[in-house]
Amino acid sequence: MYEDVVVISQAEKPGDCTVITVNCPDKTGLGCDLCRIILLFGLSISRGDLSKDGKWCYLVFWVVGKPTTRWSLLKNRLLEVCPSYFSTSRIYSYRLENQQQPKPPDVFLLKFWCFQDRKGLLHDVTEVLCELELTIKRVKVSTTPDGRVMDLFFITDTRELLHTRKRREETIHHLEAVLGNTLISCEIELPGPEITACCHGSSFLPSAITKEMFSLELPAEQPNGFLASAPVSIAVDNSFSPSHTLIQILGQDHKGLIYDMMRTLKDYNTQVSYGRFFAKPRGNCEVDLFIMQADGKKIVDPSKQDALCSRLRMELLRPLRVAVVNRGPDAELLVANPVELSGRGRPLVFYDITLALKILSISIFSVEIGRYMIHDREWEVYRILLDEADGNLEPRNKIEDLVRKILMGWE
Repeated sequence: MYEDVVVISQAEKPGDCTVITVNCPDKTGLGCDLCRIILLFGLSISRGDLSKDGKWCYLVFWVVGKPTTRWSLLKNRLLEVCPSYFSTSRIYSYRLENQQQPKPPDVFLLKFWCFQDRKGLLHDVTEVLCELELTIKRVKVSTTPDGRVMDLFFITDTRELLHTRKRREETIHHLEAVLGNTLISCEIELPGPEITACCHGSSFLPSAITKEMFSLELPAEQPNGFLASAPVSIAVDNSFSPSHTLIQILGQDHKGLIYDMMRTLKDYNTQVSYGRFFAKPRGNCEVDLFIMQADGKKIVDPSKQDALCSRLRMELLRPLRVAVVNRGPDAELLVANPVELSGRGRPLVFYDITLALKILSISIFSVEIGRYMIHDREWEVYRILLDEADGNLEPRNKIEDLVRKILMGWE
């Protein structure tokens, strides 16, 4: 029976969708957890159906895969977030105050020296770490005057095996393959408190940046946001179902759109009993969600309806924030995404940022990744100081535009 919890029917020919079916006990936020893993594996959802009865759920995702997708590993990761069959006697509820938080994974320090920097080096390293299921928590990049590079990556291991010699040797071997003869040394260890303290980024962001980038309002034009070319329409209907509130969404599709909706509903402790998603030609999408509050009732309070619709609209139009700003005499790329109440950030953000900069042939001088509380929300902020030593830096609007397109899946 356990093998039937997650079934993956791979596409028979290029261009067809792979179908992922999940059939397991329910818990609030399960759709969010599943969509996050699908996004983590670099897949896009072209269609989805979700049905729950309060104890059991049945979900189907039609996804567009890649030749390199490791489907067996994806299945294992999806199984890990599915509740056990033994939980059917009670529904799982996502309540932060009652939820027992799992022990955080150990953070390891990956440290390597290279003879010289090269454009795209950081992305190549990031790609290797993603393939090995190593999650980047913080990065410290330093370039010496003679061109040598020292990179410090604070990472966690999804497989929880980095404490073993075999896992560390495997990681170093993969890095040696991509870095080649430029690699001087490479080590993986548990960091001491003195190293952790000195590698923390700035504890604050300039007020001008926080006011402009993290505004919770949706102006007609916002250069530092992701206002889609097509408007987002969100309608609430309580007449269609006697027990559920219907949310209907029309808008422009983007990478991780279903995840953005599901994480918003999860943070609001809202349960989805039935849902349907369909990506249409020309990048548009339609979504129908039958939802109810944690107490099993419809959302009839107009203020609660407005609050939920406003948050959904914000998360669909501006799931990430991007800007190139001045940092002293230099240019700094800023990218920020909201953190789930469970403490998890959006996957593959740093991967996409470094990919965009590699395409533009822009070198990275330093990187800071930190978390900040802004407007009562926690944000994960990436601060990338761009190397302008050769004087050939692309126009800032071109940098912002490509980073935006790759993050949103429009490139």
